[in-house]
Amino acid sequence: MIDINRRAFLRRGGIGLAATLTSGLWFDLLARGAVPPPSATLFEERFGVTREQMRAILASALSKGGDFSELYFEYKIRNSVRMEEDIIKDSSENITLGVGIRVLKGAQTGYGYTDDITFEKMKRTALTAAAIAAGTSRLSVADLTQKVSPLQVYDLQTPMKDVLLKAKVEMVKLAYTAAQSHDKRITKVQAGLMDEIQYVTIANSEGLIISDARPQVVLFVSSTAEENGVRNTGFKAAGGRTGQDFFLKTETPASIGNAASADAITLLSAIDPPAGEQPVVLGSLQSGVMIHEAVGHPLEADGNRKKTSIMWDKLGQQVANPIVTIYDDPTIPHHSGSMNVDDEGTIPTKTMLIEKGKLVGFLQDRLSAKLMNMDPNGHGRRASYRDVPIPRMANTVLGTGDAAVEDIIKSVKKGFFAETYQGGQVSDSGKFTFSVNMGYLIEDGKLTRPVKNATLIGTNVQILNEVEMIANDTRYFLGTCGKEGQSASVTAGTPTLKLRQMTVGGRS
Repeated sequence: MIDINRRAFLRRGGIGLAATLTSGLWFDLLARGAVPPPSATLFEERFGVTREQMRAILASALSKGGDFSELYFEYKIRNSVRMEEDIIKDSSENITLGVGIRVLKGAQTGYGYTDDITFEKMKRTALTAAAIAAGTSRLSVADLTQKVSPLQVYDLQTPMKDVLLKAKVEMVKLAYTAAQSHDKRITKVQAGLMDEIQYVTIANSEGLIISDARPQVVLFVSSTAEENGVRNTGFKAAGGRTGQDFFLKTETPASIGNAASADAITLLSAIDPPAGEQPVVLGSLQSGVMIHEAVGHPLEADGNRKKTSIMWDKLGQQVANPIVTIYDDPTIPHHSGSMNVDDEGTIPTKTMLIEKGKLVGFLQDRLSAKLMNMDPNGHGRRASYRDVPIPRMANTVLGTGDAAVEDIIKSVKKGFFAETYQGGQVSDSGKFTFSVNMGYLIEDGKLTRPVKNATLIGTNVQILNEVEMIANDTRYFLGTCGKEGQSASVTAGTPTLKLRQMTVGGRS
């Protein structure tokens, strides 16, 4: 499990607070696992919130002189099952229901939220958000016109919401048993399954109303191995915007359990790394976390418009080796960070960030795009209706190269290969330190002894220019990204790549 101090990339978060339901019919549908498809009329049909009421609330939010107002309705049901010490430790079902109301006035944001979606309560919340402005309204709310996303990036063929608890428990047991039986040196296993369905409707003063129903699932296993007083832990997680078929055809519970235990066993024979400047090869398994942290966060628009990111003044400049292309694509089917529509109602697009070494774009939400005189590109995301949208990554990817993996390894006489990660820190200046959970020495062009307790130290500008070779074996690493107290499901992908030189640290 990765636990990054400043921005936690992979974090098994807590479950949302339960909200009191206002519709018996809605509860009955959920109890049967029958969540309705996306529809702009859903909140009217199930909760009595009419389109006319939405317009009235939007008008109240503008009443003190705001430039723009927005409603973000959310309904989410989340389930979890966890196994430890040979028993099912707990299972839970948690429901979130509410609306967030946002008002923009220039660069300022007013925000209020409530889990009581009666008209009077929403109107009072709208007036609270409106207090960011001081004056009288000069704008009217446009007629709300339903928009439908042309995207469908979710696998809804066998949704986890339709899978009975008994079957979910069996999946967790299969993963647990596979991890436990992998080797007699495995002394502790924890396995868990978390799935959710999130329904959102977004309406704004410009006349937009759009809805989305988003699935999400992850199955994880943590395995600890012990021998002769040495103890190490391996971790594996898999899932995304997908359903039960994924765990039957792509990543089975047994394969997830075995992978976690295999890493734990390998680490028992691992040595501490030789420290110093040396060639480093980043493997494709989890190295997307470095692209996400060291490159992705500095290219989110809010840090650039505020001039706190090291990249704020480098648009159009060469910032990397010309073989480097990095993009963020929320439209990749079934990935954890994928969306049919972002949390502001914008249809997401594949966004080039660095193209052939040149910085060409930022990840934009509505506010940053307006203030930077650029177009939003569907990267406005929020953790829940309680939170304002901010620019976030979705699926951040380093483009493939033309080198063969074996040729990359052969090109290094003495160096370090990083495979899985444990945690790290990244600052706005671009400086980073990543802890490698497992790696290998490279000696005479071959991977030899496993390595633990290594750190990778550098800056994002440095590593972007130290890239020498890139393979074409891209793999994706799912996780939960933390920023400004909010979490968001994301994916990061990278092929195997070689850095000419990087600082590797170990235990002193």
